Amino acid sequence: MASLEQNTAAAPTVDERVKQVSFLTHVMRRPELGAVAGLVFVIVFFFLTADSTMFSLSGLMTIMAPASQLGILAIAAALLMIGGEFDLSIGSMVAFAGLIFGVILTNFGQPLSVAIVMTMLFAAFMGAINGQIVIHTRLPSFIVTLAFLFILRGLTLVGLKWATGGSTQLRGIGDHVKDSPLLGLFSGDALKGLFVWLADHDLIDKFPNGLPKVTGIPVSVLWFVVLALAATWVLLRTRMGNWIFAAGGDPNAARNSGVPVHRVKTGLFALTACAAALVAIITVLDAGSTDARRGFQKEFEAIIAAVIGGCLLTGGYGSAIGAFFGAIIFGSVSIGLTYTRFDSDWFQVFLGSMLLLAVLFNNFIRRKVTGER
Repeated sequence: MASLEQNTAAAPTVDERVKQVSFLTHVMRRPELGAVAGLVFVIVFFFLTADSTMFSLSGLMTIMAPASQLGILAIAAALLMIGGEFDLSIGSMVAFAGLIFGVILTNFGQPLSVAIVMTMLFAAFMGAINGQIVIHTRLPSFIVTLAFLFILRGLTLVGLKWATGGSTQLRGIGDHVKDSPLLGLFSGDALKGLFVWLADHDLIDKFPNGLPKVTGIPVSVLWFVVLALAATWVLLRTRMGNWIFAAGGDPNAARNSGVPVHRVKTGLFALTACAAALVAIITVLDAGSTDARRGFQKEFEAIIAAVIGGCLLTGGYGSAIGAFFGAIIFGSVSIGLTYTRFDSDWFQVFLGSMLLLAVLFNNFIRRKVTGER
């Protein structure tokens, strides 16, 4: 009997955290799997049905421009959803931040640098207010941010009428920033010299006069890629990333483990608002004006892209790269239908179907891998 007890005590205990799993199991555990599968499906679908120009360099840039603007919002929304909350006011914040940005430039005559900093600070402040209300009232973030959706949209209308003397569009912004050295960081195309060189060496399409048909990469695309990489690094390689997952998975356990849950969630709300402000700055500078409908319904599109990318509404699970692919799916479908013979109004049907299928697919894979019921 003693020998049996000694053998039992000596038996090694396998730690689940270091248990070896197959490569396929590891891949299937990734939250962005559904988004990657969806993107492959979308590419195959348009490869079979769309005009070949969709897959040209100019066609890809046409798709990536709207996808990148949505993607900036979707990545921030994904981080917030992983943290257990979500923000329905992000679209209205785009319009409101655009108003603040435009008024600082035109009505107060401040330089672009000051306008950018002030707009970002104001957006962060408003996002923090959202977070603090959610935390201290314990109301669902759905309710609080839904209220702010209407508040910010109404303030934008009132503010534009005040700033313009009755109009709902503020024009002339381009004249105030045309000489700013910062303009190229937030507007237009980047890497123009590279594309001229590629055209000179016949590596990309060009006009008869030798100029490239695609002059560069939209600045919003670069912001999109950089933010996706940065968010992924934060989630997977930093203590803050662990805090975000913990705050969304089980806030009480996380708090008992020393995670500053309230600060994490407040910071995520502020980050989401700053992402909206960045999109506002980019779109306002590109258009040279701002209006009350800017960012309309972007809150739903950003959440859809994040959900397609594998985020759960219950928090604690998701991926920034998944949101990245979800935004590309959105842009591919919205623009790609114009290259086909299908009515573009099918976009809404396709998007809703993709959302439902992505959620069902992600839930099915997760249950198979984890053994959930």
